[in-house]
Amino acid sequence: MADRAPYIGRAMKRVEDPRLVKGIGTYTDDVRLPGMLHACILRSPHAHARIVRIDAGAAKAIPGVVAVFTGADVNDSCGLVPCAASIPDLKAPAHTVLADDRVYFAGHAVAVAVAADPYIARDAIDAIDVDYDPLPVVTDPEEAVRGGTLTHPELGTNVAFTQSVLGGSDIDDAFRRADRVVKHRLYHQRLTPMPIEPRAVVASYHAGEGTLTLWSATQVPHLLRTLLPPMIGVAENKLRIIAPEVGGGFGAKLNVYAEEALCGHLAMRLNAPVKWIESRRENAACTIHGRDQIGEYEVAVKNDGTILGLKARTVADLGAYCQLLTPAIPTLTGLVLSGCYRIPAIKIDIVGVYTHKMSTDAYRGAGRPEATYLIERLMDVVAREVGVDRLELRLKHFPAPTDFPFATSCGLTYDSGNYQAALAKAKQLADWDQLMKNRSAARAAGRLSGVGVSTYVEICAMGPSSAMPAGGWEWGCVRMEISGKVTVITGVSPHGQGQETSFAQIAADRLGVPIEDIVVLHGDTNIAHYGRDTYGSRGLAVGGSAIVMCIDKVLAKAKKFAAHLFETTADHVEFANGVFTAPGVSSREIAWPEITGLAYVAKSLPLGVEPGLEASSFFEPSNFTFPFGTHICAVDIDRETGHVSITKYVAVDDCGPQINPLLVEGQVQGGIAHSLGQVLFEQTVYDENGQLLTGEFMDYPIARATDIPEYVLGSTVTPSPINPLGVKGVGEAGTIGATPAIANAVLDALDPLGIGHLDLPMTPERIWQAIKTKTPAAV
Repeated sequence: MADRAPYIGRAMKRVEDPRLVKGIGTYTDDVRLPGMLHACILRSPHAHARIVRIDAGAAKAIPGVVAVFTGADVNDSCGLVPCAASIPDLKAPAHTVLADDRVYFAGHAVAVAVAADPYIARDAIDAIDVDYDPLPVVTDPEEAVRGGTLTHPELGTNVAFTQSVLGGSDIDDAFRRADRVVKHRLYHQRLTPMPIEPRAVVASYHAGEGTLTLWSATQVPHLLRTLLPPMIGVAENKLRIIAPEVGGGFGAKLNVYAEEALCGHLAMRLNAPVKWIESRRENAACTIHGRDQIGEYEVAVKNDGTILGLKARTVADLGAYCQLLTPAIPTLTGLVLSGCYRIPAIKIDIVGVYTHKMSTDAYRGAGRPEATYLIERLMDVVAREVGVDRLELRLKHFPAPTDFPFATSCGLTYDSGNYQAALAKAKQLADWDQLMKNRSAARAAGRLSGVGVSTYVEICAMGPSSAMPAGGWEWGCVRMEISGKVTVITGVSPHGQGQETSFAQIAADRLGVPIEDIVVLHGDTNIAHYGRDTYGSRGLAVGGSAIVMCIDKVLAKAKKFAAHLFETTADHVEFANGVFTAPGVSSREIAWPEITGLAYVAKSLPLGVEPGLEASSFFEPSNFTFPFGTHICAVDIDRETGHVSITKYVAVDDCGPQINPLLVEGQVQGGIAHSLGQVLFEQTVYDENGQLLTGEFMDYPIARATDIPEYVLGSTVTPSPINPLGVKGVGEAGTIGATPAIANAVLDALDPLGIGHLDLPMTPERIWQAIKTKTPAAV
């Protein structure tokens, strides 16, 4: 058989795209079942109140209404919403599926109506009469730390946890030896993930079998199958979770939500399928938020720019209660706070506090964008204060490529890296010297022009089971069918990452079959029996590695079948490009159909070899992976309006070998768009009464096509030793690297005016006000 160009490394369009662009994919709301009922949830208009009385009589009387339930009706049958994060001395409220006698954020679920169609269900919740007794509200996390108004009086404090980490050498000695201490206060605002598809659930109960099938727009069908049974009393082996097409997740769907348990319970209780589709405003108010950290930071520095130590005190707003990973996310900030630098001594104090707002949890990057923003802003501030070049300051503190594996003062061991190469390539792609000349010319002409840089490292491929709350392994299965076609089954649950394509590329190359002969299955726990799902840029690095292990097992068994046909031993059999040969034994070539025919027809099997040709594997990584890169951003600012225009954006990211460069490019571009929104206009806003003011797209702006600049993208390749593919992960890289690059560019443009800091988001109004303050006569 003639050699063909490898699939690995090809920039291939996603095989899953045609069904999506044609509108023939199946999302949760597309599921239609006979006798289906529709649920609608009544939510609290108050951020904090006692529930005095609920009268559902009028709602129940509406024709078409099947039932109305409150917390008193369902909470004894539905367990508490789970939090999997293990934080020492964590104080966590018991969060029930529906509110008991108190609500503690605007949007808290109070009652559910079930009806023949969704419109009747909505009419029913409007007819429920609830008498609330409003209580005091706290929305400011620093005020929450001080006490006073309590989010949960039964806890006696708003502080959920405190975590202090000392790493590296003596921090006090580092600050004693410093020539100066650079101090800075930084705020990472609260964000709303806003996936295009809100959450959605369909539950169907088979009374005869005692089985429950639940379709959910989730990133984590397997974790849901693990955590839902103790909540609603269904055995794990009688629960099937299906994650069909998912219209965006970004971490917001990495959770077990009350509505999933509630719909499962209702389907069993009413013996009818039940569908619940979240509205856009519900999504903004009741699906997790991200970020929301504020802190004080101190850097011990020598006059030549040498950084001796870093102190950090971060207050993380957890919102009203703990979702699956709520308290764990701020701790990730602490793990990577040193970034890609040698910082000999670090002290990190993290305080997690409750407020009367929706819970925060994993949102694209999950703790790492916060850390990267902090350290990259601090590097620019240090460079300015000591008068050294910001790129030279970064280079001065990079570990050398030969220093890897590199142990950080934060307690991690970075797998591999060449930060110098990524920075050099980004400078080359950006034409750095010309960029600086252009900035000088623009400033000479009176324009506000700036250039920002970010050199980042992130923690990915979540991860070793010892460091994960519910296991960090991944499972896969590869089956050669009797026809010679290939079925790949994975425990990851892609929803835009493209693993139906990249996993097929891996299998096609390693098995020597056309990619058209491969199907990749996922997202159904009755098909993919095990898995830890998709989050933390783990799909390819962990899930793909499990597939490689399966393929190796399949090939080892296939060689035994080939050896039987060659009348030799397996060690004499070679395999390449889908063909088995036995050099020196036979001139014959054997292709897959003959091997699979022998395996399944099984008329004449090798002694001691079972029929069939499939293998499954669990891959357990020994460490996380650590992608890295350099982003450079150039901006112009309109003095009259404060509007920021991005004139150049260069991103060089190192995620190890690229299975499909087109998929990598898409992930990086999407991540940068998230950061652009965060830096320039996105912010989740609550008023002092805990009312959400940004609950619709009219009030919560996200990046539009006209906001997105042309990207210049590049890469370096530094393989990871942690997995057989050498890959690192790229799903969150753009978001992690871009936020500080854009922010640094804006502040570099404002630096000639003496404006050294602005809080995120750097909106036109905020920039204009800062310019007006510094140059009142010119505005």
